[in-house]
Amino acid sequence: MSPASSFGASNSHTAPSAYGVLYKSEVAGAPVPARSVAELLTPDIQFVRVQWIDYINTVRFRILPTSYFRKLLSDPHSRAGVGLVKAVLGIVGLHIAPGFGAVGEFLYVPDLSSWRVCTYALGHASVMGWFQEKVPHPTKGLTVDLCPRTILHRLVREAQEKAGVSFLVGVESEFILVSQTSPAPVYVNSADWSCSAKTRTGSVETAVLEEIAGCLLGAGIELQMYHAEAAPGQYEVITGPLSPLEAADALVFTRETIYNIANKHGLRATFAPRLHSDSCGSGAHTHISVHGPDGGPRAADASRGPTLTALERSFLQGILTHLPAICALTLPTAASYARMLDGIWAGGTYASWGTYNREAPVRLCGPQGHHHFELKCVDATATPHLAMAAIVGAGLQGIKEGALLTVGDCVKPVALMSERERGEVGLANPTRLPGDIAAARKALAADEVMRGVLGAEFVDAYISVNETMEKFMQGENEQETVKKLIEYF
Repeated sequence: MSPASSFGASNSHTAPSAYGVLYKSEVAGAPVPARSVAELLTPDIQFVRVQWIDYINTVRFRILPTSYFRKLLSDPHSRAGVGLVKAVLGIVGLHIAPGFGAVGEFLYVPDLSSWRVCTYALGHASVMGWFQEKVPHPTKGLTVDLCPRTILHRLVREAQEKAGVSFLVGVESEFILVSQTSPAPVYVNSADWSCSAKTRTGSVETAVLEEIAGCLLGAGIELQMYHAEAAPGQYEVITGPLSPLEAADALVFTRETIYNIANKHGLRATFAPRLHSDSCGSGAHTHISVHGPDGGPRAADASRGPTLTALERSFLQGILTHLPAICALTLPTAASYARMLDGIWAGGTYASWGTYNREAPVRLCGPQGHHHFELKCVDATATPHLAMAAIVGAGLQGIKEGALLTVGDCVKPVALMSERERGEVGLANPTRLPGDIAAARKALAADEVMRGVLGAEFVDAYISVNETMEKFMQGENEQETVKKLIEYF
């Protein structure tokens, strides 16, 4: 046997054309079975974190002793839940966003299918839930259209029921470990991308990473890998694909794991989008695959994406059409836009796509027949359920419309293309992504389709909260702004 073939580097025609783990489409639509309280409350669980996440991506919870949690769920004639003021989704620090107030309460109802043992907090488990009306609304019943999980769940269900389509979503979580935040951040190391120097045996950062990995695996989350990223103190954790609601819940858990284990070892983990003007930022690159009936060949736009199915092309066109509005939910802070620049491998500023093109906001990955899209214009200041709802909703709109793909595969960064090259890929008049959060909010407010997809009431409420958040995150000077950014995210 030659050295080439023994090490898998042969050009043999017998080698499969596909590569990597090929996730099956049937996984995408599989419902998560809800287990009974008796099964979940094992003797080692003492407390339950009834947990939610709001419009500013803050995880909040009420901690219930298992005795009370069991009692709460024991009466089949009463809805289990905790009462929360209706302003709960409009809280920003100690401020309340316009449109929210002191009157009224939601019932936050645990969703037992989201249950996970908090491997990062001994004796604790966490459960997500649904915001419901305490008293049924005359037309909407118990449904609260402002609930992030409800919005995502509605869109996923609509995709399945109206188009026979389901999705799988996986996420790359980039973060930085610091040993102090004031007067200026101190990073745990300054080695480079994927360098062994960032994971030396005996270092606190190596202990943190190994414990994070163990906690995720112990909680039943598929950890594909972790590695050193390029910026000082920066790392990445990659988790496997799940259906969108599961993926969003798992991402909340993953970030909580990273935060808590770093804190346990005397460090702070931050997902802040960009802390270095001369180095890489931190994103939450979101990988999504589309599964469902293809409907056969479609010649009208086949040349724009020869390896894509008609279903994938319509999904992609839906994303590209509404990408400026999507950014309001996937890049929701002023700091987000310091990362989304041309020339720094963060996705660039043009609404475009390209096969393994890191300068396109939508990167096509995987072999033909097993493609998925990586959205690079997402960071971890975004609420996972809202970011995924925007992506799924826009893509679903393209599928429902049978949208034809108008943009071709960008084999080089759009910013570096000539006028002729842009014309050849359908970008003679390219759509630019918002340059700041105010422009992103304006794009969302003006996009009537996305207002319909996400719900007009939600869009107005979200914009109000986001405006309040932008003001809240501004420090007295740049140093204070960076400190606040690190401490909040």
